[in-house]
Amino acid sequence: MKKFNIRKVLDGLTAASSSSSAAASPQSGNRENDMIQETLQSEHFQLCKTVRHGFPNQPSSMAFDPVQKILAIGTQSGALRLFGRAGVECYCRHESGSAVIQLEFLVNEGALVSALADDSIHLWNLRQKLPAILHSLKFNRERITFCHLPFQSKWLYVGTERGNIHIVNVESFTLSGYVIMWNKAIELSSKTHPGPVVHISDNPMDEGKLLIGFECGIVVLWDLKSKKADYRYNYDEAIHSVAWHHEGKQFVCSHSDGTLTTWNIRAPAKPAQIITPHGKQPKDGKKPEPCKPILKVEYKTTRAGDPFMILCGGLSYDTVGRRACLTVMHGKSTAVLEMDYPIVDFLTLCETPYPNDFQEPYAVVVLLEKDLVVIDLAQIGYPIFENPYPLSIHESPVTCCEYFADCPAEVIPALYSVGSRQNRQGFSKKEWPISGGNWGQGTLTISRIHALFAEAFSLMLQVLYKLKTAKVFEKPRGKEEKSSTEIVDEDPFAIQILSWCPESRVLCVAGVSAHVIVYRFSKQEVTTEVVQLLEVRMQCELNEVESPECGGEQASAVSTPGTSSSPQTSLPQSHPSTSSNNSSDGLRDNVPCLKVRSSPLKQSAGYQVELLIQLVWVSGEPPQPITSLAVNSAYGLVAFGNGNGLAVVDYLQKTLLLNVSTAELYGSTDPHHRQPHSPRKTRQPSAGLCDGNDASAAPEERCKSPTSGKDVLILSALDNSFSRSRSSSVTSIDRESREVISSFYFCDWLLKKSETVAVPSLWVGTSLGSMLAIALTVPSTPEQRMQQPVGVSFCGKTLVRLKGGILRMAQLDASGTLLPHVYESWYEPNAPEEEREQPRRRRPTSPPSQENPDCQYAVVCSEKQAKVVALPSQNCVYEHNITETSFVLRADMVTLTAGVGIACFCANGHIMTLSLPSLRPLLDVNYLPLTDMRIARTFCFSNQGQALYLTSPTEIQRITYSQETCDNLQEMLGELFTPVETPEAPNRGFFKGLFGGGAQSLDREDLFGEVTAGKASRSLAQHIPGPGGMEGMKGAASGVVGELARARIALDERGQKLGELEERTAGMMASADSFSKHAHDEMVRSRSPRWTDS
Repeated sequence: MKKFNIRKVLDGLTAASSSSSAAASPQSGNRENDMIQETLQSEHFQLCKTVRHGFPNQPSSMAFDPVQKILAIGTQSGALRLFGRAGVECYCRHESGSAVIQLEFLVNEGALVSALADDSIHLWNLRQKLPAILHSLKFNRERITFCHLPFQSKWLYVGTERGNIHIVNVESFTLSGYVIMWNKAIELSSKTHPGPVVHISDNPMDEGKLLIGFECGIVVLWDLKSKKADYRYNYDEAIHSVAWHHEGKQFVCSHSDGTLTTWNIRAPAKPAQIITPHGKQPKDGKKPEPCKPILKVEYKTTRAGDPFMILCGGLSYDTVGRRACLTVMHGKSTAVLEMDYPIVDFLTLCETPYPNDFQEPYAVVVLLEKDLVVIDLAQIGYPIFENPYPLSIHESPVTCCEYFADCPAEVIPALYSVGSRQNRQGFSKKEWPISGGNWGQGTLTISRIHALFAEAFSLMLQVLYKLKTAKVFEKPRGKEEKSSTEIVDEDPFAIQILSWCPESRVLCVAGVSAHVIVYRFSKQEVTTEVVQLLEVRMQCELNEVESPECGGEQASAVSTPGTSSSPQTSLPQSHPSTSSNNSSDGLRDNVPCLKVRSSPLKQSAGYQVELLIQLVWVSGEPPQPITSLAVNSAYGLVAFGNGNGLAVVDYLQKTLLLNVSTAELYGSTDPHHRQPHSPRKTRQPSAGLCDGNDASAAPEERCKSPTSGKDVLILSALDNSFSRSRSSSVTSIDRESREVISSFYFCDWLLKKSETVAVPSLWVGTSLGSMLAIALTVPSTPEQRMQQPVGVSFCGKTLVRLKGGILRMAQLDASGTLLPHVYESWYEPNAPEEEREQPRRRRPTSPPSQENPDCQYAVVCSEKQAKVVALPSQNCVYEHNITETSFVLRADMVTLTAGVGIACFCANGHIMTLSLPSLRPLLDVNYLPLTDMRIARTFCFSNQGQALYLTSPTEIQRITYSQETCDNLQEMLGELFTPVETPEAPNRGFFKGLFGGGAQSLDREDLFGEVTAGKASRSLAQHIPGPGGMEGMKGAASGVVGELARARIALDERGQKLGELEERTAGMMASADSFSKHAHDEMVRSRSPRWTDS
């Protein structure tokens, strides 16, 4: 990725030719530039990907290293995800993007072999933090169907669609001249092709015997030394998988008719046993009815009990609609475990990596289409392990993301304490069995929400807490109830926008059914008898806007005639029925889209409903979707807007303070000429207004939500709310001239030059580029705050206008530092009044000086421009045109170690950063073209150079635009490979060693090497060196695979020494026998009579 540095170019351009337009007061702008020294430079930025979280999208294969305890998952898009202990995960990808059909670990060697659908195999080096391909081999004439790599072997067997088997040296990634041809493997009298190779494995007790399974149902036991078939086993049903008994005397095949056949290797005439696990056994002794294919079977033995037979598939055909199942057969018991999604693959985890020993299985890893499940085989009932990875992001479709960095230190422990009690019963009590790798060294702390919160340290991510917002409502059942939810095509409970205050722990969500829910955090469990409900009637009678061209246009709208009304009520109320709220002409009126829960709501410790706000139907027209949302704990207010206008609600007093159209915010200074949609009706000023301007009502917009789910995700980073203006900006391609509320910002600012004290305010941004302000009068003490109303008044004019819709607003102090939002610290809302402590924290505002009466700056970013305005003079001191040919999807004011700036993501894929306050371009990288709406609605920036987006329906991609983070990325990444000794081989025992009953080894080097087998045809496959170059490849290969050769040499030396010891022992025994014989002879001679002289 190229980094563009145009700082020097811009310095030499004049105000007329520069992309940064002249400020309103050039002298003032130059004076501020001299006063504020910016430290953020272009060399502080670099863009790179960091880590990917979530479940691998469209998984296709899986493998496990039983010594390193590492799990690898391949996907249909050519991606690899590697998992170790919690927090150790890695993402890498094949450049071709072809599906990964099989994975094979070089056990305890730090290497992985992947086979792709494009008939290529690759060797990955896992001994480095970012895995890389060392070798690749592309087959030209045959298609790969199955691969097998024996334990502690450097020779890979590759089966093909033609039925042949080729052998690859994984050290050099070259083909051996030894080839097993299909016509030599099957009977010579056979007239049909056996089909592709679907299984290859060597006999656990004899490495020289290779078991080959063909799709047609033929299994061949091939003698590698004699190059001929020892036995052939025929069955009239297609084979899907084969599994050995560890003693090498039996194997089991799974077939397409739902049967399992068990064969004795020396009895090929017929199976020793045929069973149909899920078939109905007829009483007349006939063959059971065929079932669905058993796609895979594994046969694992135990030393102290019955063996395990684990299989997937094989259900009866009459079980239509039944979910996928994993069957565990242990002795006389058969357990059928239903899964939530179809099974892609499964693996049995065993205590030993040696295939010729009792396997002692302890867990089963089941890879589903959208989940990863690990089953504990050692406990009764087969409970599952609690998954430590953040793989449940996609539990329901993700609709928006927020990223919060530098959260208060007490927030994450608080969320963890309540989240640890959520639905965590019934799990296995054992530790997560995939426990390999080591954590990286990092210092960045991050967290996230998915109406769900999670915490991340460095590059880790952990789910902390989940919140289900649908519990507040009753699910629509009948047709009459469902008709009210027809304004959206997706789930009516889907969350559309989020606003979270980490300091006060107040959470506010807006749904696609035009509802807003305010939550407060409590450590105490409560039961809410009646949900506090506030219904708001938002409408307008003006439609098209005739104004000069500007950016940020919204999608097509549906008009809703009528007038805005005063606040409905401040008391709890139930949802009105449709029949009792129809207007005289039969149109639906004053009806919310969702029915509120009528029964008591039990709320556990955590986030609890404080207030529910619902927009209602108006004269037969549904409420407009909410396009912007903001909550502020210091003021106790929540603001939301749509195509009809905006509303401000006091969630402490449960009252509606403001309900106005956008046109009323302008007052008499409205720059737009609005066309009335229907005759003007008399309008009553909304309650709480200090300045009631009888202006025309705002236009409205029917924004179709781009969401498709019901939950969302927030990942902890700096920023206020997820502005829905981003999704609206994406639809600005429609070029509709309609004005909606696109963003909010609560702050304290100086209204006039004569004032010295900042007053609470609400800044409002619109889709036509206008920024307006609403002054708030908030009672000073907590007692007054609960008794006196909050005052609201209009400033009467537009503070600033930009091209395009307003996306983000923020404040700088006189030194150019980004001011944090005002907030109130968290306190227990359910505590007694006398025990409550409500410390109110307000950030100080520097008083204006005589030399510089402007002590604040407003930073405003739209889809096209960015401006910095001095306050309270409201002079534009800096202006920059961000893009002319595209538009900004997301913009955030961010803080880095070196300073503050603006980060932007454009629809053309460019990521840009600007300095503050001078708006100098510092970074412009063409990173990610907008290929899908998912990216547009989930991309968000954070402090410390962090950003993320949803790269697939199930995965979150985190990136960094900080040079410092890029430089330290290697230290932050975890290590997949750790030095671990391979377990000792099983002891053969005295009698097996004496009579030759143990495992038989094979010198594969002598058999498959070039000296004996010759060279393979060059046209069969093409060798492709890895991206690291030849020297790096050789060095890595010697480090990764060479260890295996050294281990084999050590074993040979050990065997040689044992042989010499046996020879010396035999010599000593022979010497002892000789000595015993001589001693016996001497004893005999000593007892014989002696000769005497006569």
